[in-house]
Amino acid sequence: MALHTTWAVALFGVDGVLVEIESDVRSGGIPSVQLLGLPDAALQESKNRVRAAIRNSGEHWPQSCVTLALSPAAMPKTGTSFDTALAMAVLAGAERVPAGRLDGTVFFGELALDGRIRPVSGLVPGLLAAVAGGMRRAVVPLEGLREAGLVERIEILGAETLREVIDWTRGAGELWSGSSPADEGVPRSSPAPDLVDVLGQPEARWALEIAAAGGHHLLMVGPPGTGKTMLAGRLPGLLPELSAPRALETTAVHSVAGELCENATLLRTPPFVAPHHSISLPGLIGGGTGLARPGAVSRAHHGVLFLDEACEWGTKRLESMRTALEEGEIRLSRSEGTLRYPARFQLVMATNPCPCAPARDIDCQCTPHARRKYFSRLSGPLLDRIDLWVRMRPMSTMELPDDESPEPSATVRERVSRAHRTALLRWEKHGWRSNSEVPGPVLRREFPLPDSATRLLDKGLDTGALTARGADRCLRVAWTLSDLDGAERPDVDHVAAALRFRDRTTA
Repeated sequence: MALHTTWAVALFGVDGVLVEIESDVRSGGIPSVQLLGLPDAALQESKNRVRAAIRNSGEHWPQSCVTLALSPAAMPKTGTSFDTALAMAVLAGAERVPAGRLDGTVFFGELALDGRIRPVSGLVPGLLAAVAGGMRRAVVPLEGLREAGLVERIEILGAETLREVIDWTRGAGELWSGSSPADEGVPRSSPAPDLVDVLGQPEARWALEIAAAGGHHLLMVGPPGTGKTMLAGRLPGLLPELSAPRALETTAVHSVAGELCENATLLRTPPFVAPHHSISLPGLIGGGTGLARPGAVSRAHHGVLFLDEACEWGTKRLESMRTALEEGEIRLSRSEGTLRYPARFQLVMATNPCPCAPARDIDCQCTPHARRKYFSRLSGPLLDRIDLWVRMRPMSTMELPDDESPEPSATVRERVSRAHRTALLRWEKHGWRSNSEVPGPVLRREFPLPDSATRLLDKGLDTGALTARGADRCLRVAWTLSDLDGAERPDVDHVAAALRFRDRTTA
């Protein structure tokens, strides 16, 4: 019996760290198991799961002093994904399996008492860490084989039981590779709803097109039944597909959240996340016991976060998103460490104009004070980060003239795609992909507009109608408008239109 090593991965948010598991099995003394390296409660309990799984797989548990050390020792370890690696470390230390195939192999999976390998969350970021750490192959639960196959530059093998892994290390059997047989006939995501279903609301539809073309945040204000939720749900269908790196980032977040078990495909379509306004603060920005889980803002990374009934959300939850809107990530400090979750999303908010929310403004029974108090739940700093404000009007007729028939999403998406390609060519060398990502100082310094175009912004700043941040956001919207028009750069009309979309009297 001697010292042997296996490998696993510890996750901190979407960042993985390769963990070396050393096993020392010594004869003599009182039989015991020592697990070192700051394991949490779930990982500490793995000693009993591993012992039962080994015995129920037909193997002998060493009646010796077993020491398992997880390194880096000073880094907290959480979760149950270490079970398979711990079991193989014990068997290798007891010289029950040869160490040859363990070299360069990282193991994932929680063990059932009968030896079944259960799926775990976070396979994608875990495998990315394994690739960065120089691992050649990975053994994952069979149910996670499809998800693991999303990561390249590493051999992926799937196992259903610990018995299969043991036989594989001995050369007496093979593990699954490629797709799991259970993956056949996995349903694909349903197509996004079409914009043609929304009647009327030309200004809101135009604002939605601008938001899609430039990645801008959007606020829609109007009475119930005017199509706010319908329009928001159709925004992902106007957005371009995610590039490969962005798709992998988004998929990694959903992997950590445990949302890829049933249909593990690379998320090329921007996600659409619409939490209810009763969601808790940890549910929104991330949190929970131990090391925090990703919240709704992170699951909407590179996609759309829709807040319906925004004025009902409460100040604390709304204000918690301000840092994410500016920096594109959430940092959560816990006793076990600080986690980072990406959260670069496009925010769409919808709200009623007053508490009573009648179908027609003329039927409103709220006092002016009540209306102001209700809308003031959206703070000035939060509204200052919203690029487009639009007022929704009630429908006056169900019949539209033939020349005003709604455009389908495909037609609008063509214009959005052209504008997006124009912006991408302009900003690609700087590392940005949309107008909304460009810092204001860069726009003002490297891409200045003539005084005739910015005179309206100067007036807004002088009268206090605009903040410096608001002026920068107007410039970004103006560039998007010029891209949609096919112009070389924004003119005074584009700037005026951008300013109109920030006029609170319209919202």
